[in-house]
Amino acid sequence: MSNVNGKVVIITGASSGIGEATARMLAHRGARVVLGARRTDRLNAIITDIRAAGGTAEYQVLDVTQQGQLQEIVQFTQNKFGRVDVLINNAGVMPLSALDQLKVEEWDRMIDVNIKGVLYGIAAVLPVMKAQKSGQIINISSIGGHAVSPTAAVYCATKFAVGAISEGLRQEVGGDIRVTVISPGVTESELADSISDETARIGMKEFRRICIPAEAIARSIVFAIEQPDDVDVSEIIVRPTASPY
Repeated sequence: MSNVNGKVVIITGASSGIGEATARMLAHRGARVVLGARRTDRLNAIITDIRAAGGTAEYQVLDVTQQGQLQEIVQFTQNKFGRVDVLINNAGVMPLSALDQLKVEEWDRMIDVNIKGVLYGIAAVLPVMKAQKSGQIINISSIGGHAVSPTAAVYCATKFAVGAISEGLRQEVGGDIRVTVISPGVTESELADSISDETARIGMKEFRRICIPAEAIARSIVFAIEQPDDVDVSEIIVRPTASPY
């Protein structure tokens, strides 16, 4: 029987893209999924589909920049299922721009969602997993967490931070809790919709011509979860075969 079956999984940023694809795939394999995002209409539609297919799914409204809301979704999950086996810190934003455009509010937004949102998720779930003496935290980074490119300096900085936080956490938690970083290459998602800078938007549109489907990333997440409990897949990079980056 798959090591995914019966596990309780919280997914942030679950209303579209990688989060949605992962929720559907995990539920199909028997996981009990709790979806978090701001768009409750989308969440409701997704869990309705999952339930119609025989899966188990719940949702909570979630803004990852609000620490209390992450604590609430973890508490909701505990109350509903009695435990939390996996947290997938997936929520992220990518409003690219050259530094000299001085889009400071967008820099702040990336730091709040991409870094602080991950930390808030860890803070909410870590005490639960330590008490259980088991669990897995999966943080979604990016190829931008491995190399920097023009217009992406701040975004890449946030994703480098995700890698550093994840590695530090892995070293600190010992043998009971697994920590995994998934670094997608260019993937179908709504991330590029947040780009307000015209030059960066045109560049990203060209870059995304070879994107892979969100399900490709979901499969890598499932792979990391389904390993035996004594196996920690620390990092996976998934990119289009045709990508030079």
